[in-house]
This record gives sequence, structure tokens and C-alpha cells, in this order.
Amino acid sequence: MSVETFSTVAIVFYVASALCQWFRIQERNISKLTVQLLALAGAAAQTLSIYCIIHPPLGINLHFFAVGSLCSWLVILVVLISSVRKPVENLLVVLLPMAIAAIATSTFIPVRPSLLANKTPGMVSHILVSVLAYSTLTIAAFQAVLLAYQENLLKHHHPTGIIRAFPPMQTMEKLLFEFLWAGLILLTASLASGFVFLQDMFAQHVAHKTILSVLAWLLFATLLAGRMILGWRGRTAIRWTLSGFVLLMLAFFGSKFVMDLVIN
Repeated sequence: MSVETFSTVAIVFYVASALCQWFRIQERNISKLTVQLLALAGAAAQTLSIYCIIHPPLGINLHFFAVGSLCSWLVILVVLISSVRKPVENLLVVLLPMAIAAIATSTFIPVRPSLLANKTPGMVSHILVSVLAYSTLTIAAFQAVLLAYQENLLKHHHPTGIIRAFPPMQTMEKLLFEFLWAGLILLTASLASGFVFLQDMFAQHVAHKTILSVLAWLLFATLLAGRMILGWRGRTAIRWTLSGFVLLMLAFFGSKFVMDLVIN
């Protein structure tokens, strides 16, 4: 089967899962398991799609759109695994459409491959940890957005059907900080492995990426320290989370966008 077939199957399952979860939020009689199984089937098809795109005959292709699809796949998997024990399935309503867009662009937009020159185990491990760190902090960012939306509706006394489908704010906030802790640990490992396996982390072509990643790490670390010492929460946590995510997004995708789509 071709990459186009795998991608199309993934998109169909993701659309079905997103619609089912939306209907669940609207208090329709659809089980959580149905949403999870549909999303899992889509993730399985996306696995094959990503493999075909990232492993062309000439080497490992880490083009901008290919990395975007890989990140979206990891995000969906992390949310699915977390949803077994935690009420995070509402995130799928936002994250699945993003995954669909990532699959479509990586499959149907023709671009020049960006082949990985250094394929040592250390370098590959660094890339995988970096992608996982970004994916986990992406979930934290969207969790922060949902928390802000929930807080705004409750503040203005508009408890709609959507908000009634959410867990209590204390639970939402607890989940946010759990994702932040996991993301910070992975980001720490990513930066540490970069210093170990890259010859020069501050070389001209990755200097801004390194600096932005370190700044994002400082923001997330400060937020978590503020949470532990000063009890930071609510809007403070939301602002710091989104600020750190913006820096990380610029570091992770900004340089790749310029190198792969602008310069090339």
C-alpha cells in the first residue's frame, strides 16, 4: 500500500474520532472507548504513513512537514495513553484536526527531502527525545488553553454543556502541571543530549534554536518552582505555559521552516 493510502485511512479514522468526541461533549450517547479505538486506529495508520515519509531510499527524511506529522502522532498517542486513567480526551477535539492537517501536508505537498546527515544512535536519540519533549509540552499548552476557556466561562457564569463535560478546574490544573513536569524532564534530557552529541550546540545554524530552547526551559522551570514555592496557579500558570510554548515552537519549528521552506 502507498503512503497516500495510509494517510487517507488515518485521516478518516481521526475525523470519525473527533466527531464522536464532539458529540460526547454535546452529551450524545457515545462511549469514550469508541473515541479511543477510532483514534488508535488512525494512529496505527499514521504510523505507517510516517514510516514511509521519513524512511525514503536515500536516508532519513526530517523535512518540516514530516517532523510535523511525527509530532502530531506522538501528541495523539500521549493523549490516548493518558486518557485511560485521566480525563484528557476532550483535548482530542482540538488535537485531531491538527494531526489531520499535519498528515495531509506531509503526504500531499511535494517538497525537497531534508535528509539527516548524522545518523549515529546518539543523534537519533537526541532527535526523538526532542520531538517527545515538544509533543508533551504541546499537550500542556492546549490543556492551558482549555483551562483558560473553562475559567472564563465559569467567571462569567456561562456553564454551557461543553463546560459541564470538563473535569473540575482543580483536576484540569493538576493535569496541566503533570504534563509540564513530564515535558520539562524531557526537555532537560533533550538539551543535555544535544550538548553531548552535537559538536557545537551554538553553531551558527542552530544558535537561535539552542537559545530559544534554553529560554523556554527557564520559563517552564520558573513556573514549576513558583508552583511549588509560591503556589502559582490559574492565569499565572496559563500565561507562563503559553509563553514557554511559543518560545519552544519558534525554536523547534521556526528554524526548520526557514531552512526547509524558505531557503530551499
